[in-house]
Amino acid sequence: MFRPRSLLGLVPLAVCCLLLATPGAASAEPTTAVSYPAGANTTFYHGEAFDTCDAPPLSAMQAWSASPYRGIGIYIGGANRTCAQANLTPSWVLSVTHLGWRFLPIYMGRQAPCTLRPNSVKITPSAAASEGTAAAQDAITRAKALGLISGGGIYADMENYDASDTACRTAVLRFLSAWTKELHRQGWASGVYANLSSGAQHLSGVYTSTTYARPDALWLARWDLSPSLTGWSGIADGKWANRQRGKQYRGDHTETYGGVTLNIDNDYFNGPAALPGIYYQVEGAASVTARTGPSTSASAAGTVTRGQTLRLSCQAAGTKVSTTSVWDKLTNGWYVSDYYVDTPSDTGYSNPLPKCRYPYQTTVDGLTERTGPGTSYSAVRTLPNGSLAWIMCQRAGTKVGTTSVWDRLDDGRYVTDYYVATTSNTTYTRPAPRC
Repeated sequence: MFRPRSLLGLVPLAVCCLLLATPGAASAEPTTAVSYPAGANTTFYHGEAFDTCDAPPLSAMQAWSASPYRGIGIYIGGANRTCAQANLTPSWVLSVTHLGWRFLPIYMGRQAPCTLRPNSVKITPSAAASEGTAAAQDAITRAKALGLISGGGIYADMENYDASDTACRTAVLRFLSAWTKELHRQGWASGVYANLSSGAQHLSGVYTSTTYARPDALWLARWDLSPSLTGWSGIADGKWANRQRGKQYRGDHTETYGGVTLNIDNDYFNGPAALPGIYYQVEGAASVTARTGPSTSASAAGTVTRGQTLRLSCQAAGTKVSTTSVWDKLTNGWYVSDYYVDTPSDTGYSNPLPKCRYPYQTTVDGLTERTGPGTSYSAVRTLPNGSLAWIMCQRAGTKVGTTSVWDRLDDGRYVTDYYVATTSNTTYTRPAPRC
């Protein structure tokens, strides 16, 4: 995606209809379920971002704290990645995280058979699906090697190609569908970077197709100097509608902050991102019981001891312990009250740790968000088909279809789990805790 490139209304469901509609199968296209591991977390980034071919030195990232950017695209691998990435190490990722940055991992794998990018390693049409799967597997390996937490978003970079070549289009869609399914199978959010005139239009065209798995987020390439995440030509605002979009709106140019000049592309983002596990130590009590959920009533999972270094993935609300109701989730899935961990705050959430979230796509158009876990609660708004439901926890409520589970979203509202592509249509889905 960095060098070279070509310049190039919702209807609420009535309660009666909500109860009678048939959901898409959680494991089938286009809304394939994500199998998040116990320690997973999906953060998101909303705001100005930039990407550059080579990850800048840590000193440059420190200097660019004076910039309006807090999101950065990093090229983690792929057959067509061009820059050496001498700075892109686990220690760099962790240090940049502590400066307040969020990462947008980019994997520049095989390109379309009809790509307009010269000298590219291309998709083999007859092997498009297996090559997409292999790309996802390699991307996950490389993300983990940098310390990034399972559940984060990874973006396949599909450069501009000849949109009129139908065989080429099919190969790209098969490749990207396999990419999404494998990321979901291993517990990561799937994103695609694509040009408005080719890949983005083709993904939009099969948005509801049962032939292809739909990515969770679309990162649009359109150098029109407009950062808007809506009003994209040929792509309805109801597609990838709930923190599922990014836009690269300006190409190669230089900017200077803190006395450091970088050659960058401009992006505006509101979608899945990634962070590493962040390290803090146990303090206070000689030993603390870690639990399976953010509650003193949750089952004991193990014990941590004073002075022990913990690797945390996120923070969740739970039972109050002394001065705080915040619990820290470890990368192994255990929870420890934040009161016993030396994070910056003893009363609330602490940057740069994100809140715990588990996004899954919705399976119907017009899924109603309500003020509580039941069809009798007030309707607040609706989510278009394929929107991400950013789940924080689950609880029992009115039975809808085959399940009484309701998902509490990070906006404080509830949707029935029956129309969300979690891994079960009958019971709770790990690793989301109980509310």
